[in-house]
Amino acid sequence: MKIVLSLGGSVLLGGGFEEMAERIKEFAEAINRLSEKHSVFVVVGGGKIAREYINVARTVGADETYSDYIGIEVTRVNAMLLNFALKNSPKIIPEDFRAAYELSLTHPIVVMGGTFPGHTTDATAALLAEFVKADLLLNATSVNGVYSADPKKDENAKRFEKLSFEELTEIVAKGETKAGSSNVVDLLAAKIIQRSRIKTIIFLGTPENILKAVKGDVTNIGTIVEG
Repeated sequence: MKIVLSLGGSVLLGGGFEEMAERIKEFAEAINRLSEKHSVFVVVGGGKIAREYINVARTVGADETYSDYIGIEVTRVNAMLLNFALKNSPKIIPEDFRAAYELSLTHPIVVMGGTFPGHTTDATAALLAEFVKADLLLNATSVNGVYSADPKKDENAKRFEKLSFEELTEIVAKGETKAGSSNVVDLLAAKIIQRSRIKTIIFLGTPENILKAVKGDVTNIGTIVEG
């Protein structure tokens, strides 16, 4: 299979510098195993570090587009960290989807960061999945799937084990997948997934769960979105 993994910066890097290297190694090991049987693309997000840089940029007067460019550069630094922990990836971070596709012709793993202002990691991953005609899109998040409401605020929130493409877009459009201050998946990504009919699994982002998700085992860890 051809797989695209959306890996948020906060999911990859964890809570602090002390544990960062170990988490990167654990994710790299899972991705290496995945690449033994599949072609793998990884889109890495910026996480807390990117948000802090963006806040500083705004404070000194940067507009939102320029702030986005700063965030994109941070995603590429994060992608470089993961990339060097992998065994079979080129030591190049492609800056667009065409370059990523070309690298995939000779390497089983390709890692990249952001591409364009206004696009989240989720949207970038969904667009990449559409471009390379991926069989599966994996979205590693901080919660175990899509809920009817914010599970951190509503103890009666229902976790969905399966959703259609249309149902995902409808839920996201209502803002009902919020977890803290971030959506589990953003609306642009949901619309791309819907139009391309890309099978997607939204799951709690741990290294071991990546391997479970690929096998379709989302029991207690995620939500499958398909037609």
